Amino acid sequence: RLWDVRKLSSSLAVLKGRMGAIRSIRFSSDGRFMAMAEPADFVHLYDTRQNYTKSQEIDIFGEVAGISFSPDTEAFFVGVADRTYGSLLEFNRRRMNYYLDSIL
Repeated sequence: RLWDVRKLSSSLAVLKGRMGAIRSIRFSSDGRFMAMAEPADFVHLYDTRQNYTKSQEIDIFGEVAGISFSPDTEAFFVGVADRTYGSLLEFNRRRMNYYLDSIL
């Protein structure tokens, strides 16, 4: 459950993991996105401006060592702790340029 400490009478949302308990939670510097990581295989990204209803799930291979947003929120990083395939994954933010539609 996600709570706002200013209003503890009800939770903002119930966010569930796929396989296990949530190990870590990070917010982007602008507060727009929240990421939460399970111990292994799954990372979940939520849009806070959409009341946590819009989300994306990232399925990785291995134990999640950590998650982080870049300071400008243009990139998201996932550390993978695996003896064979340990790595740092970088995901870049994609923006939709709707103003280009008027050219067509």
